[in-house]
Amino acid sequence: MTLIRNRLKPVSIFLVALMVLLSLPYQSALAALIGTEDLMESQRAVEARAYITSVLAREDIQKALMARGIDPIEAQARADSLTDQEAIQFADTMEQLPAGGLIGYLVGLAVLVFLVLLITDILGFTDIFPFVKKTAK
Repeated sequence: MTLIRNRLKPVSIFLVALMVLLSLPYQSALAALIGTEDLMESQRAVEARAYITSVLAREDIQKALMARGIDPIEAQARADSLTDQEAIQFADTMEQLPAGGLIGYLVGLAVLVFLVLLITDILGFTDIFPFVKKTAK
């Protein structure tokens, strides 16, 4: 009988330890389905971050940042710290900006003012342009 007890003692210790471990409270895993919208948003965030990084890596952008006193490395660090929504919004805003920026609007305004003055000069209301032939009255 002592021989059986001596041989089964390690097994019984193992079984007691296993029962104690199994009786402890544990956290069950929570699993849920991932929606298509969530997956698409995360993909858009990755693409937006890649776009922002590529824009900040351009040499002309880095020169413009340094001209304004902004360190390009710090600008990249700030871009990396954006949330997914902020990165998507920032990338969308950058893509929608006109390429010429304010210069395109100024040229359009100058052409409009020139045309208005030219028409008023042709109609005889103003005398601004010497190349417009005046009709004798």
